[in-house]
Amino acid sequence: MRANTIEEIADMVLDHQELYSPLGDELRKKVRETLLKQHHHQNHKKLANRLPIVRSIADMGRRTSELHLDKNGQMSSSQSHLAGPEGKMDGTRENSSVDFSKVQHTETVLFCTVIHTIDLHFMKKIPAGAEACNVLVGELEFLNKPVVAFVRLSPAVLLNGLAEVPITTRSLRADTVHLGLQYHEIGRSIATLMTDEVFHDVAYKAKDRNDLIAGIDEFLDQVTVLPPGEWDPSIRIEPPKNVPSQEKRKKSNILPNGMVEGDEEEELGGHGGPELQRTGRWFGGLFLDIKRKAPSYLSDYTDAFSLQCVASFLFLYCACMSPVITFGGLLGEATEGRISAIESLFGASLTGIAYSLFAGQPLTILGSTGPVLVFEKILFKFCKEYGLSYLSLRTCIGLWTAFLCILLVATDASSLVCYITRFTEEAFASLICIIFIYEALEKLFHLGEHFPFNKNNNLDKLSMYSCSCVEPSDPTNGTLKFWENNNITASEIYWEALEVKACIEKQGEFVGSACGPHGPYVPDVLFWCVLLFFSTVFMSAFLKEFKFSNYFPTKVRAIISDFAVFFTILTMVLVDYALGIPSPKLKVPSVFKPTRDDRGWFINPLGPNPWWTAVITLFPALLCTILIFMDQQITAVIINRKEHKLKKGCGYHLDLFMVGLMLGVSATVLSISHVNSLKLESECSAPGEQPKFLGIREQRFTGLMIFTLMGCSVFMTSVLKFIPMPVLYGVFLYMGASSLRGIQFFDRLRLFGMPAKHQPDFIYLRHVPLRKVHLFTIIQLSCLVLLWVIKTSKAAIVFPMMVLALVFIRKLMDCIFTKRELSWLDDLMPESKKKKLEDTDEEEEEQSILAEDEGVVQVPLEGYKGIPVINITDEMSKGSFGNTWNANS
Repeated sequence: MRANTIEEIADMVLDHQELYSPLGDELRKKVRETLLKQHHHQNHKKLANRLPIVRSIADMGRRTSELHLDKNGQMSSSQSHLAGPEGKMDGTRENSSVDFSKVQHTETVLFCTVIHTIDLHFMKKIPAGAEACNVLVGELEFLNKPVVAFVRLSPAVLLNGLAEVPITTRSLRADTVHLGLQYHEIGRSIATLMTDEVFHDVAYKAKDRNDLIAGIDEFLDQVTVLPPGEWDPSIRIEPPKNVPSQEKRKKSNILPNGMVEGDEEEELGGHGGPELQRTGRWFGGLFLDIKRKAPSYLSDYTDAFSLQCVASFLFLYCACMSPVITFGGLLGEATEGRISAIESLFGASLTGIAYSLFAGQPLTILGSTGPVLVFEKILFKFCKEYGLSYLSLRTCIGLWTAFLCILLVATDASSLVCYITRFTEEAFASLICIIFIYEALEKLFHLGEHFPFNKNNNLDKLSMYSCSCVEPSDPTNGTLKFWENNNITASEIYWEALEVKACIEKQGEFVGSACGPHGPYVPDVLFWCVLLFFSTVFMSAFLKEFKFSNYFPTKVRAIISDFAVFFTILTMVLVDYALGIPSPKLKVPSVFKPTRDDRGWFINPLGPNPWWTAVITLFPALLCTILIFMDQQITAVIINRKEHKLKKGCGYHLDLFMVGLMLGVSATVLSISHVNSLKLESECSAPGEQPKFLGIREQRFTGLMIFTLMGCSVFMTSVLKFIPMPVLYGVFLYMGASSLRGIQFFDRLRLFGMPAKHQPDFIYLRHVPLRKVHLFTIIQLSCLVLLWVIKTSKAAIVFPMMVLALVFIRKLMDCIFTKRELSWLDDLMPESKKKKLEDTDEEEEEQSILAEDEGVVQVPLEGYKGIPVINITDEMSKGSFGNTWNANS
């Protein structure tokens, strides 16, 4: 129906009623007056109780809002005379494109107050392009039979004084019945129908009454009925956190296994796509990645205008600083200062900035990894034994590694990523998360060695406790050699007057009841570090979940949640500073220069080494290349998974090119934390409704700021020196634990000690036997334990090869599990997909043969393969509701 005002709609409805059941002139006039009666909403009662000046301001707003723009942007005067007391409008919304999944509906009941919020603040909860469905229900004493009409307007128009909020109306439902029939609940029933995703899709596209009846019948088949005696109607049913998808109800092509055609391919699709297909040209994948990412390059910066991005880079800056400096310190000890904290900090900053500017997936964070440290130790020991220059040899390995990575990019080797399934990526991600948690706890326990406490303390003898420095009674050969090399004469030193640090430097001994093995007992520092550590973990988790609490407005809760880790670090730093307990602090290099004076920033690849060292370094470069490739691609696969709803595409080839060129390594846990800190949720949700996950805020600003600040940290030593190390250890534990969320492997581990009746309703438990689920979990757990053993042993140099071996182990599992079981527990590998298509073709041939034997002729449909489309109208009209309606009519 095409109409611009409620009066035109009422006339058309009554004219249509005259064709089937005439009302007569008098009844028609009364029904028309009823339909056009002015609605009174709750806001009128609120405004009536306010001061006159408030009412006058409201009147001014109402008068100025009586002029509206039509679809073409011209003034519409046909609606202005209908603007009543609730004609307050601050603008119109375009209705040219409507997302059916986001359409919101309002309910208006004649002679009754409406049940929805009327404040214009509610407009912020309604998505752009939303349209209203107004349900009008009235009980009239002069009617002896109901008058029912369902109206769909084309196009949607703004009807003044009808809905509470100024949005366009697409459809109306008008019911006028006899006073004694108590039909007012019809209004709520119809409004409930229109909130159903499938039915309002039917209502938008219905061609006649039979289509609407079919939609109602289908809705009734899906409704869950609560018996009156089994629940309390006065209580509020909380909305679910995750609403199941209704796509299966929209499709009628049911496969023999009970799945909907098209869903299986979506489930089994994994992370394959056009970006992982071989091009057959040199650097073909790289050029396609650049072409794919170039259109969104500018938006990668404009999309970063949000407080969420500020919170993200402040949190991750603190999280990235400590491991880089710690890694640099360990590397300095292993290489005798040739590569130390300042080199590690500067290198991480340089590679991170370049990667954030030009990478295909800027959400990835580059960092350091344990196998690299093991590799550096072995390489330095080798150079020391054979009298080679470590820095020159390391430069050759770096150049070879960059060349091999570029060669992989040139040959589209990133297309092999399709073999990295959920089995491999979850095992690798779980290992990295566990390492983060383990190392955070290990560093906390390690503080007990530096700040020991007396386990057998006697409170009555506290005044007798003392600890002093004395000359060693039986100095070791190492101590004597140290004194000789530093010209120290033990007899000339007044040992009792030395402080703790000086006593340790001169290798003296501590004697007394208050002395530990490495110095005086310091119980307050250790226990304060433990308090800081666990307070950081619990406070970060509490503030992160604060957005789901009942306190403060939505935006305040969102800001607290986004800045959760930063607020936690700031709070702990202030408390630590106020108490003044000397907890260990973050140590940042204060001078921008190489650690050793005998080296510069630029290194000659050969240097003093013989020429053949440039050739043999190819072999250790192969191990580095495998480590970089596997670490980078597994991290990229985790970030690019479909559940993150990324919209700007992937760039596997471009990512590998940048990582290989800058010789960086992806930090899996930091990257996952980066993605989690940038999650987007819908603001347009009804009060009490759980917000929907919309995707990730894809941009380059956060990564760029993280590594820019990291490079400037040398000049921020005066501020960073106040950050306690236990606080950063707590952040590591929080990141490792929070990154474990959503990993299916840990959900399956919990099933071992859980009775069947208490098991969660995981989708794979519906389709895979429990024993097969346990077998799959045991294999994955065994691989994880094997990776852990290798990672922590002296054989850590072969860790990249073992990560690569996970792909082959997963391939062998095709012999143990069926394709259908693997499709639910994991992603199918490319060969399995090909075999599945062949099996599908064989099944179709068998079905066609059976159909011919039964004398059934199947007509193939163009562009469609599988079971023919079923007409939902014809099928649903055969149901109970349709039969009842047809019988009554």
